[in-house]
Amino acid sequence: MLSCFDFIRESTTLAMALRLLLAFICGAVIGAEREIKRRPAGFRTHILICLGAAITTLTSQYLLLGLGLYTDIGRLGAQVIAGIGFIGAGTIIVTGRRQVKGLTTAAGLWASAIVGLACGAGFVECAIFATAVILFAEIVLIKFEFKFAKSSRLCTLYIEYTKPDTIQTVLEMMSERSLKVSNLEVSRTQGEDEEHRYYALLSVQTTPKLGGTELVPAITALPNVFAVEEM
Repeated sequence: MLSCFDFIRESTTLAMALRLLLAFICGAVIGAEREIKRRPAGFRTHILICLGAAITTLTSQYLLLGLGLYTDIGRLGAQVIAGIGFIGAGTIIVTGRRQVKGLTTAAGLWASAIVGLACGAGFVECAIFATAVILFAEIVLIKFEFKFAKSSRLCTLYIEYTKPDTIQTVLEMMSERSLKVSNLEVSRTQGEDEEHRYYALLSVQTTPKLGGTELVPAITALPNVFAVEEM
């Protein structure tokens, strides 16, 4: 623990104000990155969550140290960690292509709340270092994430067809293109004309040169294929 921050850990009005100011700054720094990328929860949201968490910790300390009430000092903070998921869930959406968006923002809100708890407790070193690490994960590591995603990604194809051996033709086409099928689910129903119709879900490991969008017309052109869609 750095001795230069000991005055913030004291039970004084100035120390309380400085802790809230620290929570404001940490929340603002984390939220600024999300705001620049136009995410659902941005600058102000992260500030308010970080401040709220800090106030929670300060209130817990006041109940114990100020009023002398016998209470679990970490109980309110534990409710913040669990309850922040309610707000984080509101930032997560599923697009029309069945892709999940907003998980990073939700995780950032949760981390921001915990940083606020550290600020409220006067754990300055942890709050500052945690803010720096969170920014590193959101700004720097995303470049590696995009690099890996471009080199190889998993797409799911939904295929409707009328002949049972059609799926074998699809698998042979994937093999010719050096694409790996990691999962395959096939089901069958009977239509109004008493003709069986088959449905298949394929998880395909695509490449930068050949993605799911390019596969759709190629599979659609196969005989007995009724419909193809990338999920």
